[in-house]
Amino acid sequence: MNKPLLTSARTVTTRGVHIVTLAGEIDNTTAGIFLQALTPDGLAAQRTIIDFHDVTFMDSSGINVLINANNNAHAAHQYLDLADVHPPVSEVLHIVGLDGLMRIYTTLDQALNT
Repeated sequence: MNKPLLTSARTVTTRGVHIVTLAGEIDNTTAGIFLQALTPDGLAAQRTIIDFHDVTFMDSSGINVLINANNNAHAAHQYLDLADVHPPVSEVLHIVGLDGLMRIYTTLDQALNT
């Protein structure tokens, strides 16, 4: 059996910030894993940070998940932030203009300290 091309983990800080840590590739075969990682099991967080440190690729499927998640967060007066986004993923975010719509932090620590 093949390992999934995307793994996710969800943690909650003592301040109630949800951190979604991703590793691998986000494409049409793994977009469901990405979407599920952003769907809270209980109460939605006031703020969620997605840690992209170990994400090596993202196509339009991932962009669609991000756009929908960001729209849902804004509608609920919540924040969805990105952290530690490396090229080529950062280039894709720039091309589609998400870097102008979402807060993107250089590191997870920087995101947590704002």
